[in-house]
Amino acid sequence: MSPIDGYKLLEQAHDFLRAAVRGVPADGWDRPTPCTEWTVRQVLNHARLDQQALVMQVAPIAPAGDPFAPEDSLGPDPAGELEEVLRAVTAAWESVGRSATDVPTPFGPVPAWLGTAAAALDAGVHAWDIARATGQALPLTDELAAGLQVPADRFVDFVRDTFHKYAPAVPVTAEAGAAERLLAFTGRDPHWRADG
Repeated sequence: MSPIDGYKLLEQAHDFLRAAVRGVPADGWDRPTPCTEWTVRQVLNHARLDQQALVMQVAPIAPAGDPFAPEDSLGPDPAGELEEVLRAVTAAWESVGRSATDVPTPFGPVPAWLGTAAAALDAGVHAWDIARATGQALPLTDELAAGLQVPADRFVDFVRDTFHKYAPAVPVTAEAGAAERLLAFTGRDPHWRADG
């Protein structure tokens, strides 16, 4: 039995990402983000490419670029283009079967619940990056963060050590909630502000 419902978690994280992208103001795409080397548009491009990369071994979906070097460009309909990607990757995850135990991923074979949870982690933290960078009142909830902590515990150190793509974990107080702990574990300052 899995400790979380990865498919439900993926739906929640995708909804969070959709909301964050819809909330970006017209002048918000060039703003800096908690991913210090990337603008808002680059974070969105990374998030889309990563969602595709996580299913490219189970469906005829391939990222149109390097997720770790996202283009600093934007199409005419960012929300619509994101929606296309999220629908395709959701269908790909559904195609493997929710009870599948040996789904090929860039991390190696994992159960379907864990693969979807890994995709949810990526979508969720980047939704927070976009919302935070653009001043939206759209927090990462403790409930969602608690679910995302499961794949974070499994994959973040691997990605940090192998690809050097997560910053070192940030210390938090013992009173920190689940969202603050998750963000700090993924190398983000949970109190980051675009204006410093």
